[in-house]
Amino acid sequence: MPATKELARRKNEPSSQGEVEIERRPGVLILTMARPDRRNCLSEAMLGALQSAIDRAGQDKGVRAVVLAAKGSVFCSGHDLKELTGRRTDADGGRAYYELIMRTCARLMRSIVGCPKPIIGAVQGTASAAGCQLVASCDLAVAAEEATFCTPGVNIGLFCSTPMVALSRNLPRKRAMEMLLLGEMLSARDAADYGLVNRVVPTARLMDEALALAERVASKPAATVAIGKEAFYRQAEMSLADAYDYAVGIMVQNMMHADSKEGIGAFLDKRRPDWNKS
Repeated sequence: MPATKELARRKNEPSSQGEVEIERRPGVLILTMARPDRRNCLSEAMLGALQSAIDRAGQDKGVRAVVLAAKGSVFCSGHDLKELTGRRTDADGGRAYYELIMRTCARLMRSIVGCPKPIIGAVQGTASAAGCQLVASCDLAVAAEEATFCTPGVNIGLFCSTPMVALSRNLPRKRAMEMLLLGEMLSARDAADYGLVNRVVPTARLMDEALALAERVASKPAATVAIGKEAFYRQAEMSLADAYDYAVGIMVQNMMHADSKEGIGAFLDKRRPDWNKS
């Protein structure tokens, strides 16, 4: 059975789906890239498995937050260069396949941003090139002290143009350009200073910290979080005036929602909100 179809199975215990392992906890879905032998590269199979998992998480009412993790010493090494190079013998020199893979990867990154459930990266090792892009695309990210980050494409004649999209939307421009132009390894502490990750913790605490964040997010009203996440990314691409016009509409929409009615009522009544009412 193809990896993308295997992901349809749902179990409470951890389940291995080839490229990606899935574990369900109350309100939280853990997706673990499980090809350490291939440095968790974004091969065609891995891209398909991640896309399917993210799509399903977005539609699953039982999921309120997602943790994206990886096995091995490498979080994600980026595109599978062997897989790409192997298509140079195609009649068109590989152009059609490269177009397919790059667009498939771009769709995945957009899906992470567009998923109504917040996605938290748990980075235990090296995240390079499109792997660094994957971290930048997550809504939040926690890194182990040993984790490293880089966009080294410039060193092999392949500028990290698609990772650039996510980096330039997360980091100050000169920080992003420094990573892209130098292609040098960045420590976890520097990545936090740059704004690529939210916090750095000892490796032994990585998943605990990521899950704690996910559980705190999962405790919030799901509809409110979904409205807010979508609005955050949409307004970021607008002019100041357009962003405020858009945000006003979102605030009105949110005020009319049952979550807002219950939450504000509970605040005024000095009680805990009952989100089941909404």
